[in-house]
Amino acid sequence: MTTAAEEPRPATPYGTPEAPRIAVRGEAHLEVDPEIARIGIIVMARGTDRRSALDDLTRRNATALDLIKTYGQAVEHLETGAFSISPELTKHGRGERIRAYHGRVHTTAELTDFTALGELATRLADLDLTRVDGPFWALRPNSPAYRQARQQAVREAVQRAREYAEALGTTLAALVELADIGAENGERYAMAASNRTRSAAFVAAAEDSTAAPLDLEPQRQHVYAHVNARFTMAPPEL
Repeated sequence: MTTAAEEPRPATPYGTPEAPRIAVRGEAHLEVDPEIARIGIIVMARGTDRRSALDDLTRRNATALDLIKTYGQAVEHLETGAFSISPELTKHGRGERIRAYHGRVHTTAELTDFTALGELATRLADLDLTRVDGPFWALRPNSPAYRQARQQAVREAVQRAREYAEALGTTLAALVELADIGAENGERYAMAASNRTRSAAFVAAAEDSTAAPLDLEPQRQHVYAHVNARFTMAPPEL
């Protein structure tokens, strides 16, 4: 009597001489323009006491938010991620003595109008004690590019199976199975835009003149799709 661990696994369905099966993999790779761009804004403040640091941080954060909101519909989403204010202790001396307070506010802005992106990033970086990270290019979660890649992967699988059948002098009969890679064994199916992003950091400097807008070129996004497909074919004459 065999144990559960020794029970044989079901064999892969190879088909029969009357209905041979073909198993293929369909792949697709698209290169498309990004749909959104995100920039991260970190507003900072430093003061000898907590109240002055907090007041400066509040004022600078309000200035940054007001500037972002002037771009209207070009900014699709605006959200605050984190806020912190922490004491800096002296390195020498007895006891815990506070030297200064540091405050930070993290904000993320998501833009769909790339013509305003460079100007907004430059103007934000020109503010006092403000850091700008990005842009981080991406596609929307419901982007048509994902559907296009999946459909292309299916068509590629059908074409590949048809070519195998033609090499045997026969034709496809029916589709037996179509599955995402990893769908059968619980693995995560990987079909997404590549996370390649162009990242830059700008820390504002105290200057009287206004900086020229940055020229930011959108980075193309790579979308991948993979499927497994099984077909039956008419019996070939071998």
